[in-house]
Amino acid sequence: MTETPIVPHVSKTPLLDRIHSPADMKALKRPELKQLADELRAETIDAVSVTGGHLGAGLGVVELTVALHALFDTPNDRLIWDVGHQAYPHKILTGRRDRIRTLRQAGGLSGFTRRAESEYDPFGAAHSSTSISAGLGMAVARDLSNEKRNIVAVIGDGAMSAGMAYEAMNNAGAMHSRMIVILNDNDMSIAPPVGAMSAYLARLISSGTYLGFRKFAKQLAKKLPRFFFNKAKKAEEYSRGLWTGGTLFEELGFYYVGPIDGHNLDHLIPVLTNARDAKVEGPILVHVVTQKGKGYAPAESSTDKYHGVAKFDVITGVQAKAKSNAPQYTRVFADALIDAAEKDEKIVAITAAMPSGTGLDLFEKKFPTRTFDVGIAEQHGVTFAAGLAAEGFKPFCAIYSTFLQRAYDQVVHDVAIQSLPVRFALDRAGLVGADGATHAGSYDTAFLATLPGFVVMAAADEAELKHMVATQAAYDLGPSAVRYPRGEGMGVDLPEHGVPLKIGKGRIVREGETVAILSYGTRLGESLRAADQLQAMGLNATVADARFCKPLDEELIRDLLVKHDVVVTVEEGSVGGFAAHVMQFAVNAGLLDGGVKLRALTLPDHFIDQDSPQRQYDEAGLNAPHIVATIMQALGREAQWASNRA
Repeated sequence: MTETPIVPHVSKTPLLDRIHSPADMKALKRPELKQLADELRAETIDAVSVTGGHLGAGLGVVELTVALHALFDTPNDRLIWDVGHQAYPHKILTGRRDRIRTLRQAGGLSGFTRRAESEYDPFGAAHSSTSISAGLGMAVARDLSNEKRNIVAVIGDGAMSAGMAYEAMNNAGAMHSRMIVILNDNDMSIAPPVGAMSAYLARLISSGTYLGFRKFAKQLAKKLPRFFFNKAKKAEEYSRGLWTGGTLFEELGFYYVGPIDGHNLDHLIPVLTNARDAKVEGPILVHVVTQKGKGYAPAESSTDKYHGVAKFDVITGVQAKAKSNAPQYTRVFADALIDAAEKDEKIVAITAAMPSGTGLDLFEKKFPTRTFDVGIAEQHGVTFAAGLAAEGFKPFCAIYSTFLQRAYDQVVHDVAIQSLPVRFALDRAGLVGADGATHAGSYDTAFLATLPGFVVMAAADEAELKHMVATQAAYDLGPSAVRYPRGEGMGVDLPEHGVPLKIGKGRIVREGETVAILSYGTRLGESLRAADQLQAMGLNATVADARFCKPLDEELIRDLLVKHDVVVTVEEGSVGGFAAHVMQFAVNAGLLDGGVKLRALTLPDHFIDQDSPQRQYDEAGLNAPHIVATIMQALGREAQWASNRA
């Protein structure tokens, strides 16, 4: 009897297996770094196929990530990834490979950079265009502390569409603090075609020889009359701008190098080495051209380059998206807005670089001249909408709740104070699962409902959303907002057309006595489940849908507080939101003087980390059992509730 020979396991990533930190990369030769990049790309694809997440952006910076960690002394040198969704390869190389398949899961690695996670993440990010500002702060801190380290900020061309990036560049150019900004140009085609000539020019103008000659020439030119000195200086800058396209960055005070092929280590390594070692005073910008989804055919051929994906099959690229009979809230909003726009040619739509995420890609197909993507520029988008409203148009600003935070000053000054009828559609309101605290829509009710003249609504289900879009289209007396969550609806029947609601009026969904649940938003489903559980214990609860936080339905609230012993408000928002408005009205109206017990369930006063939405709402205490427990405690019947649960 012959034994079956044991075939030794052959790793698909033998070189990557040896890399436990960037220090292990320092001795690698260039051919080995190229092999490492290939293995890193394969590992990234395999990991994201298991976890889902942002794929295309990470694949586009594999070679850049390898070059940066091979050449710079991280973590002493600070490497800042703008947004952070392209940082999966970076995480693999910085001691987190053993946890990379926990990405975006409870207790796992964040889908973005996070200071608490690793010393190699010097600045946490999830919203874009912050890297240059943070990097400049770190550069100034280094200089004030008389320390020696490089500061490197990697920012994408999309993030460069935000005004904050230019504010930072303007400041950095004026302060002359030494830092390196790498512009990762992967989408906008800012650059001319890259190749051997551009690589040669980039290497030349970043070299010590050129810089030394440039410094000598400057000193010589200073001996000339001022007119000739200024002309010589401009001629040198514009000649480099003519060849390389960097005139804009030179005018902002940056020494520009590029463009270079971001997937060619033979081009990247010499230029980054020169940038690292350059004796330039002030900031340097290295322009790198990459391709989103590079090296993975399904991503390269996809229209969004697999920006964000569910779990997928590595061979076919097919994503394993869960099927549901209920429509997505985003799709319901898009269909409702299209329906309204077909009846009113004054309706226009605005998004800040999220056309597919907000459903406005569907609106654009129907109304291409009435759709405006302003880029990652929420501040501009809001004031742009205000200008449209001032001229009699009906702008709908479809912006994620978390991103509207970036434009709050414009919401106050340019919209609210002027009572301009800008309509805000706030997608991703509430908790958002795997994207975690940075993308949760927790604060919009609190920061919008404080503003005079604002109408603030929350849709309890997809049918209500359709009616609220119609309400916004019809309401022209001032600004309005409707919030709705990520994901699919409740599965209710959808009306053919939305019907405008009466402003400031809620509705009774279920009649009862003794106890009442007043829901604001999509916790209505959990409120009804809580009512079912209460009924099983002999309590018939009233359930109401507030619909509006502002203006409040004071008549409804008064009725609930007068006719019930306990009233509980439930909302998917922070402290200071809907419940605060209800309580202030109730206190000032003397409705709590007679002994009725009013309780409020809101998001807790801490950030809720990534997890499944169900578990996030469990942590927040906003699911049906928490509503029931709050009511039973207020009634002094905790023992009955505990017994019933047992």
